Amino acid sequence: MKEEIAPRLLLVEDDERLAELVVASLSKAGYMVSHSASGIEGEALMRAGGFELVLLDGHLPDKDGFDVLRDVRRDFAGRIVMLTARDDDIDQVMGLEGGADDYITKPVSPRVLLARIKTLLRREPLASAQSPAGDSAELRFDVLLIKPAARSVTVDEKEIELTTAEFDLLLFLAERAGSVVSRDDIMQGLRGLEFDGLDRAIDARISRLRRKLGAAERIKTVRAQGYLFAKD
Repeated sequence: MKEEIAPRLLLVEDDERLAELVVASLSKAGYMVSHSASGIEGEALMRAGGFELVLLDGHLPDKDGFDVLRDVRRDFAGRIVMLTARDDDIDQVMGLEGGADDYITKPVSPRVLLARIKTLLRREPLASAQSPAGDSAELRFDVLLIKPAARSVTVDEKEIELTTAEFDLLLFLAERAGSVVSRDDIMQGLRGLEFDGLDRAIDARISRLRRKLGAAERIKTVRAQGYLFAKD
Protein backbone atom coordinates (compact mmCIF):
# COMPACT_ATOMS: atom_id res chain seq x y z
CA MET A 1 0.00 0.00 0.00
CA LYS A 2 1.40 3.36 -1.07
CA GLU A 3 2.16 5.68 1.84
CA GLU A 4 0.27 8.98 1.72
CA ILE A 5 2.53 12.02 1.56
CA ALA A 6 1.69 14.74 4.09
CA PRO A 7 0.86 18.17 2.58
CA ARG A 8 3.73 20.67 2.74
CA LEU A 9 2.94 24.03 4.27
CA LEU A 10 4.99 27.21 4.60
CA LEU A 11 4.56 29.70 7.42
CA VAL A 12 5.99 33.18 6.79
CA GLU A 13 5.78 34.90 10.17
CA ASP A 14 8.30 37.07 12.05
CA ASP A 15 6.71 36.58 15.49
CA GLU A 16 8.90 33.72 16.70
CA ARG A 17 6.66 32.71 19.60
CA LEU A 18 3.57 32.57 17.40
CA ALA A 19 5.51 30.74 14.72
CA GLU A 20 6.65 28.08 17.18
CA LEU A 21 3.08 27.49 18.34
CA VAL A 22 1.70 27.28 14.79
CA VAL A 23 4.47 24.97 13.56
CA ALA A 24 4.02 22.68 16.56
CA SER A 25 0.24 22.56 16.14
CA LEU A 26 0.35 21.86 12.40
CA SER A 27 3.14 19.33 12.72
CA LYS A 28 1.14 17.47 15.36
CA ALA A 29 -1.80 17.42 12.93
CA GLY A 30 0.38 15.62 10.38
CA TYR A 31 1.54 18.43 8.10
CA MET A 32 5.12 19.05 6.97
CA VAL A 33 5.75 22.67 7.95
CA SER A 34 8.59 25.00 7.01
CA HIS A 35 9.02 28.42 8.58
CA SER A 36 10.57 31.69 7.48
CA ALA A 37 10.62 34.99 9.37
CA SER A 38 11.48 36.95 6.22
CA GLY A 39 9.19 38.18 3.47
CA ILE A 40 12.03 38.10 0.93
CA GLU A 41 13.04 34.55 1.86
CA GLY A 42 9.40 33.46 2.04
CA GLU A 43 8.77 34.72 -1.49
CA ALA A 44 11.84 32.86 -2.76
CA LEU A 45 10.63 29.65 -1.12
CA MET A 46 7.19 30.07 -2.68
CA ARG A 47 8.71 30.57 -6.12
CA ALA A 48 10.88 27.49 -5.65
CA GLY A 49 7.67 25.46 -5.34
CA GLY A 50 6.71 22.37 -3.40
CA PHE A 51 4.24 23.97 -0.98
CA GLU A 52 0.52 23.30 -1.20
CA LEU A 53 -0.43 26.13 1.14
CA VAL A 54 1.28 29.22 2.57
CA LEU A 55 0.35 31.12 5.73
CA LEU A 56 1.61 34.63 5.06
CA ASP A 57 1.82 37.37 7.67
CA GLY A 58 0.52 40.67 6.34
CA HIS A 59 3.23 42.79 7.94
CA LEU A 60 6.84 41.63 7.79
CA PRO A 61 9.97 43.66 8.60
CA ASP A 62 11.93 43.30 5.34
CA LYS A 63 9.18 43.00 2.73
CA ASP A 64 5.52 43.56 3.51
CA GLY A 65 3.40 40.42 3.23
CA PHE A 66 0.88 42.15 0.98
CA ASP A 67 3.71 43.05 -1.42
CA VAL A 68 4.85 39.43 -1.38
CA LEU A 69 1.29 38.35 -2.19
CA ARG A 70 1.04 40.80 -5.07
CA ASP A 71 4.40 39.82 -6.56
CA VAL A 72 4.08 36.05 -6.25
CA ARG A 73 0.38 35.37 -6.79
CA ARG A 74 0.58 34.74 -10.53
CA ASP A 75 3.51 32.35 -10.16
CA PHE A 76 2.34 30.38 -7.12
CA ALA A 77 -0.34 27.79 -7.78
CA GLY A 78 -0.99 26.81 -4.16
CA ARG A 79 -3.31 28.33 -1.59
CA ILE A 80 -2.32 31.53 0.19
CA VAL A 81 -3.83 32.46 3.55
CA MET A 82 -3.09 35.92 4.93
CA LEU A 83 -2.54 36.33 8.66
CA THR A 84 -3.96 39.73 9.58
CA ALA A 85 -4.28 41.98 12.63
CA ARG A 86 -7.44 41.46 14.70
CA ASP A 87 -10.46 43.46 13.50
CA ASP A 88 -8.39 45.20 10.82
CA ASP A 89 -10.79 45.35 7.86
CA ILE A 90 -8.21 47.11 5.70
CA ASP A 91 -5.80 44.18 6.03
CA GLN A 92 -8.53 41.69 5.21
CA VAL A 93 -9.69 43.57 2.14
CA MET A 94 -6.11 44.12 0.92
CA GLY A 95 -5.42 40.41 1.20
CA LEU A 96 -8.55 39.35 -0.64
CA GLU A 97 -8.13 42.06 -3.26
CA GLY A 98 -4.55 40.86 -3.79
CA GLY A 99 -5.66 37.32 -4.54
CA ALA A 100 -5.43 35.55 -1.17
CA ASP A 101 -7.61 32.46 -0.85
CA ASP A 102 -8.52 33.24 2.74
CA TYR A 103 -7.49 35.28 5.78
CA ILE A 104 -7.19 34.47 9.46
CA THR A 105 -7.06 37.04 12.22
CA LYS A 106 -4.55 36.99 15.04
CA PRO A 107 -4.26 35.62 17.63
CA VAL A 108 -4.70 32.35 15.77
CA SER A 109 -6.97 29.68 17.22
CA PRO A 110 -5.37 26.27 16.48
CA ARG A 111 -8.77 24.66 15.86
CA VAL A 112 -9.89 27.38 13.46
CA LEU A 113 -6.52 27.33 11.70
CA LEU A 114 -6.68 23.57 11.16
CA ALA A 115 -10.28 23.76 9.95
CA ARG A 116 -9.48 26.49 7.43
CA ILE A 117 -6.41 24.65 6.13
CA LYS A 118 -8.26 21.35 5.72
CA THR A 119 -11.10 23.09 3.87
CA LEU A 120 -8.79 24.97 1.55
CA LEU A 121 -6.71 21.91 0.68
CA ARG A 122 -9.78 19.88 -0.26
CA ARG A 123 -11.77 22.72 -1.84
CA GLU A 124 -11.30 21.80 -5.50
CA PRO A 125 -12.40 18.15 -5.18
CA LEU A 126 -15.40 19.20 -3.09
CA ALA A 127 -16.40 21.88 -5.57
CA SER A 128 -16.32 19.31 -8.38
CA ALA A 129 -18.26 16.73 -6.37
CA GLN A 130 -20.96 19.23 -5.55
CA SER A 131 -21.30 20.45 -9.12
CA PRO A 132 -24.86 19.78 -10.35
CA ALA A 133 -23.70 20.11 -13.96
CA GLY A 134 -20.86 17.63 -13.67
CA ASP A 135 -17.13 18.07 -14.06
CA SER A 136 -16.99 18.53 -17.84
CA ALA A 137 -20.16 20.54 -18.54
CA GLU A 138 -19.54 24.08 -19.76
CA LEU A 139 -21.68 26.93 -18.49
CA ARG A 140 -22.45 29.73 -20.96
CA PHE A 141 -24.22 32.98 -20.17
CA ASP A 142 -24.22 35.23 -23.24
CA VAL A 143 -20.53 36.15 -23.74
CA LEU A 144 -19.44 34.56 -20.44
CA LEU A 145 -18.16 30.98 -20.70
CA ILE A 146 -17.13 28.90 -17.68
CA LYS A 147 -15.28 25.61 -18.16
CA PRO A 148 -15.22 23.70 -14.84
CA ALA A 149 -12.94 20.89 -16.02
CA ALA A 150 -10.29 23.32 -17.28
CA ARG A 151 -11.07 25.81 -14.50
CA SER A 152 -11.08 28.60 -17.06
CA VAL A 153 -13.33 31.60 -17.71
CA THR A 154 -13.64 33.64 -20.89
CA VAL A 155 -15.59 36.80 -21.75
CA ASP A 156 -16.02 37.49 -25.47
CA GLU A 157 -13.46 34.67 -26.01
CA LYS A 158 -10.90 36.55 -23.93
CA GLU A 159 -9.55 34.51 -21.02
CA ILE A 160 -10.01 36.12 -17.60
CA GLU A 161 -7.45 35.45 -14.89
CA LEU A 162 -9.09 34.47 -11.61
CA THR A 163 -7.67 33.24 -8.33
CA THR A 164 -8.70 29.79 -7.11
CA ALA A 165 -11.09 31.32 -4.59
CA GLU A 166 -12.66 33.62 -7.18
CA PHE A 167 -13.20 30.77 -9.64
CA ASP A 168 -14.74 28.55 -6.96
CA LEU A 169 -17.15 31.32 -5.96
CA LEU A 170 -18.10 32.12 -9.56
CA LEU A 171 -18.76 28.46 -10.34
CA PHE A 172 -20.78 28.03 -7.14
CA LEU A 173 -23.04 30.94 -8.11
CA ALA A 174 -23.27 30.08 -11.82
CA GLU A 175 -24.34 26.50 -11.10
CA ARG A 176 -27.23 27.99 -9.14
CA ALA A 177 -28.12 30.67 -11.69
CA GLY A 178 -31.59 32.10 -11.19
CA SER A 179 -31.67 31.29 -7.47
CA VAL A 180 -30.79 33.54 -4.56
CA VAL A 181 -27.80 32.11 -2.67
CA SER A 182 -27.25 33.27 0.90
CA ARG A 183 -23.85 34.09 2.35
CA ASP A 184 -24.29 31.16 4.72
CA ASP A 185 -24.87 28.80 1.76
CA ILE A 186 -21.68 30.08 0.15
CA MET A 187 -19.63 29.75 3.34
CA GLN A 188 -20.94 26.23 3.95
CA GLY A 189 -20.41 25.19 0.35
CA LEU A 190 -16.92 26.58 -0.14
CA ARG A 191 -15.43 26.62 3.36
CA GLY A 192 -17.55 24.24 5.38
CA LEU A 193 -18.11 27.01 7.94
CA GLU A 194 -21.12 28.99 9.09
CA PHE A 195 -21.37 32.67 8.16
CA ASP A 196 -20.81 34.75 11.30
CA GLY A 197 -22.37 37.93 9.92
CA LEU A 198 -19.02 39.76 9.92
CA ASP A 199 -16.84 37.94 7.38
CA ARG A 200 -16.20 40.21 4.38
CA ALA A 201 -14.41 37.66 2.21
CA ILE A 202 -17.45 36.87 0.08
CA ASP A 203 -18.34 40.52 -0.54
CA ALA A 204 -14.75 41.35 -1.49
CA ARG A 205 -14.58 38.49 -3.98
CA ILE A 206 -17.94 39.39 -5.49
CA SER A 207 -16.63 42.91 -6.03
CA ARG A 208 -13.50 41.55 -7.75
CA LEU A 209 -15.53 39.23 -9.96
CA ARG A 210 -17.78 42.07 -11.08
CA ARG A 211 -14.76 44.17 -12.05
CA LYS A 212 -12.89 41.38 -13.81
CA LEU A 213 -15.88 40.01 -15.69
CA GLY A 214 -17.77 43.24 -16.28
CA ALA A 215 -20.63 41.40 -14.62
CA ALA A 216 -22.18 44.04 -12.38
CA GLU A 217 -25.64 43.20 -13.76
CA ARG A 218 -24.95 39.47 -13.89
CA ILE A 219 -24.18 39.05 -10.18
CA LYS A 220 -26.88 40.88 -8.28
CA THR A 221 -27.03 41.68 -4.58
CA VAL A 222 -30.38 40.78 -3.03
CA ARG A 223 -30.72 42.85 0.10
CA ALA A 224 -30.82 40.86 3.35
CA GLN A 225 -30.79 37.59 1.38
CA GLY A 226 -27.55 37.12 -0.53
CA TYR A 227 -26.58 37.02 -4.19
CA LEU A 228 -28.32 36.10 -7.44
CA PHE A 229 -26.45 35.01 -10.56
CA ALA A 230 -28.85 36.11 -13.29
CA LYS A 231 -29.74 33.82 -16.18
CA ASP A 232 -29.83 35.21 -19.70
